[in-house]
Amino acid sequence: EQVLPSIRPSLQKKIKYSFPAAPIIPITINGKMQMPGWFDLYDWPIAVGSKDDEEGLLRSVSQIEEAVEKIQQDEGIPRSKIVVGGFSQGGAAALLAAYRAKSKGSSFEPYAGCVGLSAWLTLPDSLQVPQEAAEKTPLLWCHGRYDDKVLFEQQHFGVGKLSEAGVKVTDTAYDMGHESHPEEMAAFAAFLEATLLGSDGENPNSEL
Repeated sequence: EQVLPSIRPSLQKKIKYSFPAAPIIPITINGKMQMPGWFDLYDWPIAVGSKDDEEGLLRSVSQIEEAVEKIQQDEGIPRSKIVVGGFSQGGAAALLAAYRAKSKGSSFEPYAGCVGLSAWLTLPDSLQVPQEAAEKTPLLWCHGRYDDKVLFEQQHFGVGKLSEAGVKVTDTAYDMGHESHPEEMAAFAAFLEATLLGSDGENPNSEL
């Protein structure tokens, strides 16, 4: 919460940060041990084509939606002023929340932006990006070239798929593994500032 404002001071007072906690669930790759996780993992490392836990993924999207709705109700911040994002599993869940079409009959409200740090695109075969999301929800995707957990190939694959669907993607890579990098945080801070504060000084929310 303090890292980004230390890079871009404008992110200190005008941004509200929220960090929803992942539920405690059994993780298959760890012998079904109970631990924090947005969804189950079946393959390790996570390469393009790894098996997805669709039920868990959709449950994680619902949890993100509930957190966002609470922010909207409590703070009066519209979805158009909210950025969703996360690291690894959190980033994968955020991507799904931002770019997955809702069921028929449900209205879709696009987010201000999405950030995926060492993330991956889940359920790619059923990807249907709503036009509103493609037009109004830009994406920042940062990844480590030497990531041995969520393989670097995931960035090329996910960025390609989302770009083809019309999403405006900024993708950056760093000489690191499955971790963070100072230049990555600088890119993150710049993206938030441009996305949330670029047009006016209205009080938005960054939901990470």
